[in-house]
Amino acid sequence: MGHKTLFISDLHLEENYPDTTQRFLALLKNCDASIDAIYILGDLFEAWIGDDDDTPFHRDIIHALRAVTQTGLPIYFMRGNRDFLIGKKFLQATGCKMLPDEEKINLYGTAVLLMHGDTLCTRDIAYLKWRKKSRHPILNTLLFSMWPLAFRRWFANKMRVKSMLHTQSAAKEIMDVTQEEVERVMQKHRVYYLIHGHTHRLGTHEFTLNQTQATRMVLGAWHQQGSVLEWNQDGKKLFFNI
Repeated sequence: MGHKTLFISDLHLEENYPDTTQRFLALLKNCDASIDAIYILGDLFEAWIGDDDDTPFHRDIIHALRAVTQTGLPIYFMRGNRDFLIGKKFLQATGCKMLPDEEKINLYGTAVLLMHGDTLCTRDIAYLKWRKKSRHPILNTLLFSMWPLAFRRWFANKMRVKSMLHTQSAAKEIMDVTQEEVERVMQKHRVYYLIHGHTHRLGTHEFTLNQTQATRMVLGAWHQQGSVLEWNQDGKKLFFNI
C-alpha cells in the first residue's frame, strides 16, 4: 500500500453540529499505517477562546487527536482565523505540532507551501485590520489574564455574528484570494504548489509562474460533508469526501 499525506481545514467544530464532529472522529479512528502525516490548516474549531476552556466537547476532540499522535502518526496544526488562540496547553494535550502561518514542506520530493489562506485575501481590508490587532501579543495576554471565560465566550459570539454579517454583505471577490498575493508568496518561498483553506472554495487552480506551471489547491469546508485532500507518494492528488 502506497504512502499518503492528508490535508484538511475549516471543520469549524462545535457542539451544535455533532455530525461534523463525528465525521472528524471517524477520520482519526480510521487512520492506518499508510498515512504519513495529517495537516490541519486552520479553523479546526468554530471558535477557540483559550486553552483553559475545558469543556467535555473539547476534551473529546483532544483525546481523539492524542490517540492518533500516540501511535507515532504526526498531526500538524496551523492556526486559522477562528482558532488563533490555540496555545501550548492544547498542543501538549494533543501531541499536535504547531506550524507558522506560512510553512514550506518537502512532500515526497515536491516543495509545497501550506497556509490557512486568510492573508491571501488582500481585498478584505476590514478583516486584515482586525487580524493584525487580534494577533498582537499584548491583546492575547489581556484575553488570558484579565478576561474571564464567560466574557470571552460572549465576545467570541459577538465577533462570529459580526463576521457572518461581513461575509454576507461583502462582494464575492473580496472574500477570495488575490492572484497577485498568491504569486508573491509562492515566489517568496520558491514553490510551485500551494495548499490552503479559509475561503471554503474547494478546487484546483493552475496558472503560470515564472514560465512554469503552478498549482493552488483549496481545501473544502466541512459544513455538509467532510473534505480531505490526499497526496500520494507517487504524486497523485485526490480530493475526497467523508
